[in-house]
Amino acid sequence: MDRAPNEIEALIAQMARLPGLGPRSARRLVLHLIQRRDQSLRPLLAALDRVTQTAQTCTQCGNISTAPVCAICTDDARRASAEICVVEDVADLWAMERGGVFKGLYHVLGGTLSALDAIGPEDLRIPELVARINDIGAREVILALGATVDGQTTAHYIADALGPTGVKVTALAQGVPMGGELDYLDDGTIGAALRARKSF
Repeated sequence: MDRAPNEIEALIAQMARLPGLGPRSARRLVLHLIQRRDQSLRPLLAALDRVTQTAQTCTQCGNISTAPVCAICTDDARRASAEICVVEDVADLWAMERGGVFKGLYHVLGGTLSALDAIGPEDLRIPELVARINDIGAREVILALGATVDGQTTAHYIADALGPTGVKVTALAQGVPMGGELDYLDDGTIGAALRARKSF
């Protein structure tokens, strides 16, 4: 049986590197796209090109946007600036938004403290968080970090760093299993955890 041409094999290899796709899934996906070029492949290429040209990091919260400031940060009518939800990465922000429960603002840290990966406080967006709290007069910071050792270490560090601001610091409570990551939780679990948050 003939192998796919080198260009197609190269595309399959690139697709297989994406999260959640292995070599078999990538092969099926590429074959589907090629067989349905007009309905699937060309629109996908156009969308990828647009995103390549416009995607950027929100200067306020760290979300991915197509404008310097994302739609969440500019939605003064429906977003309460008194609450800031701190998350590890953009995937966690999107997971929180899927639930539709939280109506405040977000702050993406860009990771968690990790001695193994040599990630220290200077590698995270903690100073930006302190500045935002002072700028907008936030009254509560919700630490929505994973229930991992690194997540909890980061939460303790942030709570200490926010002490001088006088802001109330809370953390997600029930619903988040130990070792759990927000991006893998269902919407109901995230909603329950957010409603049952407790003082940190």
